[in-house]
Amino acid sequence: MKVAVFISGRGTNLQALIDACEAKDVPAEIALVVANRPGAQGLQRAAAAGIKTVVVDHTTFESREAFDAALDAAVRRAGCDFICMAGFMRVLTEDFVRKWRNRMLNIHPSLLPAFPGINCHERAIEAGVRITGCTVHFCRPELDNGPIVTQAAVPVLPGDDARTLAARILEAEHVIYPMALKLIAQGRVRVVNEKVLIQDGQFTSAGVMNPTKA
Repeated sequence: MKVAVFISGRGTNLQALIDACEAKDVPAEIALVVANRPGAQGLQRAAAAGIKTVVVDHTTFESREAFDAALDAAVRRAGCDFICMAGFMRVLTEDFVRKWRNRMLNIHPSLLPAFPGINCHERAIEAGVRITGCTVHFCRPELDNGPIVTQAAVPVLPGDDARTLAARILEAEHVIYPMALKLIAQGRVRVVNEKVLIQDGQFTSAGVMNPTKA
């Protein structure tokens, strides 16, 4: 499976995916990294791994549709058949998302459907929840919505602020995103009635990490 990864910043989840794809039991190759910002640090990570990169600067396009068309063209030129969004800070059009239905993943730093959108760490702390986490899901036109592949629960500790909570959640992201890609690349994931079913292994049918077997 040839994968394109979309980034906007540091690319730490990109690095986790790069590392995962080096394993023999992950039949996936990151063939392209796409950034919408020329200075995205993740481009350096891709270059160090010998992965082709392209910058599609959203500020140079007159419309979201034109920007998305350029993204689609870049992915198809690279021969990719799957997309992973890893900190890509642009909202894609419905047409683009529908074209890549069940072939595009996103990772979000909350236990969806709780706290979609931005500022989710601050909102979790303000709400007084004891548990939050992160979610890998297939993309749908609605923001931070779609069938859930994997999730990890992360405690909210006394004294946490948005920065410390985000750092703890990011560690979990680096675990569950590669797991989700591995499962999909191995052909063990199906979407049935907008729910993800996972064939055996160390996950429940809801795609939640089982800490007793992880």
